[in-house]
Amino acid sequence: MEIARATRRYARPMPDPVVIGAAGLSIVDVVAVARSGAPVVLGDEAVAALERSYAITRDLIGREGAVYGLSTGFGALADRSIDPTQRAALQIGLIRSHAATVGDEVEVEVVRAMTLLRARSLALGHSGIRVSVAEGLVALLNHGITPVVREHGSLGCSGDLAPLAHVGLALTGEGEVITGDGDRRGAAEALAGAGLAPLVLEAKEGLALTNGTDGMLANLCLACHDVADLLAAAEVAAALSVEGLLGTDQAFLPELMALRPHPGQATSAAHLLALLQGSGIVASHRQGHSRVQDAYSLRCAPQVLGAARDTLDHVRAVVERELASAIDNPVVLSDGRVASCGNFHGAPLAYVADFLAIALADVASIAERRVDRLLDPARSAGLPAFLAADPGVDSGLMLAQYTAAALVAECKRLAVPASVDSIPTSAMQEDHVSMGWAATRKLRRAIADVARVVAIELMAGARAVELRAPLRAGPATAAVIRSLREAGVPGMGPDHYVAPEIDATLALVTSGAVVEWAESVAGPLR
Repeated sequence: MEIARATRRYARPMPDPVVIGAAGLSIVDVVAVARSGAPVVLGDEAVAALERSYAITRDLIGREGAVYGLSTGFGALADRSIDPTQRAALQIGLIRSHAATVGDEVEVEVVRAMTLLRARSLALGHSGIRVSVAEGLVALLNHGITPVVREHGSLGCSGDLAPLAHVGLALTGEGEVITGDGDRRGAAEALAGAGLAPLVLEAKEGLALTNGTDGMLANLCLACHDVADLLAAAEVAAALSVEGLLGTDQAFLPELMALRPHPGQATSAAHLLALLQGSGIVASHRQGHSRVQDAYSLRCAPQVLGAARDTLDHVRAVVERELASAIDNPVVLSDGRVASCGNFHGAPLAYVADFLAIALADVASIAERRVDRLLDPARSAGLPAFLAADPGVDSGLMLAQYTAAALVAECKRLAVPASVDSIPTSAMQEDHVSMGWAATRKLRRAIADVARVVAIELMAGARAVELRAPLRAGPATAAVIRSLREAGVPGMGPDHYVAPEIDATLALVTSGAVVEWAESVAGPLR
């Protein structure tokens, strides 16, 4: 599956270490490990917490009585008591049987994030497992060993059982992995090559490795990072369209935004004003222009982009709470009790993933409407049809708009909520599931599609602004256009092969270069 940033490899030199401690992790920490190869350290507080909870479960294992996950089967088989001589076999059997994902491989960055997040949850000391289990996950990350996980298999309850089982399987020396140099190997071979011994699981440890929301959370952490950059790039593209269509910046004034005090709206409007500041094109028609007001796709840009910003803020708040959560079942409490709970249910993450996908579909939709307006001579205030050099002989960006429209249609399909669905499993023991993994996976596809639409709007807006010469663009948008051209994205001219132009612009969007160019003049946009 092709997803923006999916093939990004972690690079050297190494960034600062990420310490897993008692306070959880941040989104920045997750991105640093997943994408930049930041080394991971299990902190002293985490080690102490792990040792305390393990002492409790070790004591319970030696007693009579059923404790779920320690001396019983799992799911619908929880009522069966397991003989002490079979409890180790129970744990490895759980991992083997649950490693059942199929389909395309999940991106390395997602699996690395998932591995880190499972170590993080265990390190909070509520799982009752040995320190060596968390150390094993950390060792996989630090040696660049990434378990192969496939796309389908998680229902988001109890957490991401199947994807996490593949991670646990690699710890035991079974299954497939991808090494830091990109080679595919058996897990046993990769562990031996790194000087690591396979982990022999004890009671509770197979369950603890799989019972978490870490796959959903991994996808969402990366999504939060990417969407923050993407919304800033979308504001840059919108500013170019406003200039190219002879729009006004007066609808973005702070006194107007104050009448409807949504914080994201105010932020986006301020960014658009900063991007358009000093624009000779915008200034050229402030007086004596016959148009009373701009089309909604221009005038309402901060309302849509700002609402998406507010949605992202809500998603980030949920993610940050999950990053401080201990997710397992059963859990070990500080008073020594081992209690069953439903904290593994992915509903909080599933809901916000669906919410963000809805907002992003609208970001793409309004961007495509501006592209269409730029290309339509009946609505573009004097621009040539399809921004073609010689309309009729040349088609210009006609089909680029078709592509944008197809992407928007796909975004709308991806905005259909996954979290409203549920299919009972485990002989009706797990009779309501979150579908959170599906929600976060389709969110990643939506992010990639929206980035492509934004890239197409940047291409069209840049051409349109250049066609307004001798009127001068604002310093910020001019810097973006100049940098696009220097990076090899062509401007006006006879028809050429368009797909590479879209890809080149997309790479500049997803790398953050477009936003950095604009920020060098307009100030911070993220």
